[in-house]
Amino acid sequence: MGLSDEDLERYARHIVLREIGGPGQGRLRRARVAVVGAGGLGSPALLYLAAAGVGRIRVIDDDAVSLSNLQRQVLHRTGDIGRPKVESAAEALGALNPGVAVEGEAVRLSEENAAALLDGVDLILDGSDSFKTRRLVNRTATKLGVPLLSGAIGAWEGQIALFDPARGGPCYHCLFPEDPPEGASPACSEAGVLGALAGVVGCIMAVEAVKHLAKAGETLSGRLMLYDALHAESRVIRISRRCDCEVCGDRAPG
Repeated sequence: MGLSDEDLERYARHIVLREIGGPGQGRLRRARVAVVGAGGLGSPALLYLAAAGVGRIRVIDDDAVSLSNLQRQVLHRTGDIGRPKVESAAEALGALNPGVAVEGEAVRLSEENAAALLDGVDLILDGSDSFKTRRLVNRTATKLGVPLLSGAIGAWEGQIALFDPARGGPCYHCLFPEDPPEGASPACSEAGVLGALAGVVGCIMAVEAVKHLAKAGETLSGRLMLYDALHAESRVIRISRRCDCEVCGDRAPG
């Protein structure tokens, strides 16, 4: 199915980009994406994925909107306090772009349901806030052969990487084979977090998702971007697949 006259006007600024054009916008329209977490990172990422015309977006989050969320979770409003985040998200994304199909899954990701919730998509974005969930998402994405775009923030710093072992890249476990020592990576509720930092990192996740889906430019596959908001610095480092990785390496369970 081609782009309608309304699509041509809505996505005109994408279509004139030679790296995206009509073919790339068509890829975005046919794309299916799962986003784990509709919080600080998920909020800006989801808004820009919907604005970009990604055809189907599955939002997975079992939390409800609270007042303390609103300092950084720009997808939700004061009137949404107490509502399930997936409900608030679907409403906001539908208002932004009615042409995008949004599926809300108000459940906690677990070993029992992860494969079913993350199957059938072209890309997974993980904006969760715990190592346990990130490891589960990584194991599931690796098993399904789906690329995983992972972001994380804390205090003034953020990081983003694309993990794609099915196409020769490393997985999240290659980079972080062990959890940090207790207390080394406190939750945002303990250490605090700059609200706008979530916007910066979440928007970079959306940029990388659009590039990956539209087949434009060089992605962060095999690379980790680090952003330090306090000192206005960013850098990108190479990361390699580990042959002894327990998730994607030679000894990984079949």
